[in-house]
Amino acid sequence: MGTKTVDARGLACPLPVVNAKQAADGMTDGGMLTVLVDNEIAVQNLTKFAAARNYETASEKKGEKEFEVRMKVTAAGAGAAAEKADGDEEITCAPDSVKRGIVAVLSSNKMGSGDEKLGKNLMKAFIFALSKQDVLPETILCYNSGAFLTNEGSESLEDLKNMEAEGVKILTCGTCMDFYGIKETLAVGGVTNMYDIVEIQEKAGKILRP
Repeated sequence: MGTKTVDARGLACPLPVVNAKQAADGMTDGGMLTVLVDNEIAVQNLTKFAAARNYETASEKKGEKEFEVRMKVTAAGAGAAAEKADGDEEITCAPDSVKRGIVAVLSSNKMGSGDEKLGKNLMKAFIFALSKQDVLPETILCYNSGAFLTNEGSESLEDLKNMEAEGVKILTCGTCMDFYGIKETLAVGGVTNMYDIVEIQEKAGKILRP
């Protein structure tokens, strides 16, 4: 039995699990496999991978974006897994914290009608509260003045980035950013179009509108 360390920091899902799988398959005599990652979603996915193979596992947070996942690879488990054809094992990127089918629609950088300052404060509070829920939306759509929420200077950037790190897909209307002249300052998520906005909402199981 030996030891092996895989540095998967900075790698997007499913690469941490893919690299861990390759390393484990190569440990035909078993041993301790340590995987270094930089986000909690990778820890969750690696833990699921280890559980599926009946490996004993433990994880530890070393720093703000430093995590260590240790799994005890068994000789029998490694050998049997190595004999499997590629693709036999499902590698998923879906975190437990994200609820499939829930879409949050932010069509303004203000919540409700009335005083503008109050509306912006309410929207900031809404996004903060949303980021603290046990179950997060699968997708957040931002359009019209909601496009300002994902751009540089937004007071909600940290909360949105935290949700993105948890697996939430954040999309902002490209036409809206062009209209407001802020396309070059997008700071979180990606760009979308009206076709995708309609399609995502049509397929949504639940839509949240502040």
